[in-house]
Amino acid sequence: MTDENSHTKSSPTQLAYGAVAPKFAQLSDDVLFADVWERPQLSKRDRSLITVAALIALYRLEQLPFHLDRAQDNGLSGEELAEVATHLAFYAGWPAAASALKLLEKSANRS
Repeated sequence: MTDENSHTKSSPTQLAYGAVAPKFAQLSDDVLFADVWERPQLSKRDRSLITVAALIALYRLEQLPFHLDRAQDNGLSGEELAEVATHLAFYAGWPAAASALKLLEKSANRS
């Protein structure tokens, strides 16, 4: 395990949080993305599907664009992600799904 001052690369978490919370950025890189996301029991595609669904259901829109892009990198199609939001409209609420779909549209336009 490294300390928070030993990260020299500019990971997305380092760029987003490193200046204000270096330990948070380090834990995100070393534990969340380098350990949890790499466990073999679930594929990265499945982890992305779960993460996107949780973010939509919890209305955590600030984190959603990063994870929508990551989900597509991990093999989920825009059509599948739209279906996740549509399905969740009935479980997490219409506004949560509608907001997620707007962010998915922006993500698709960046690609």
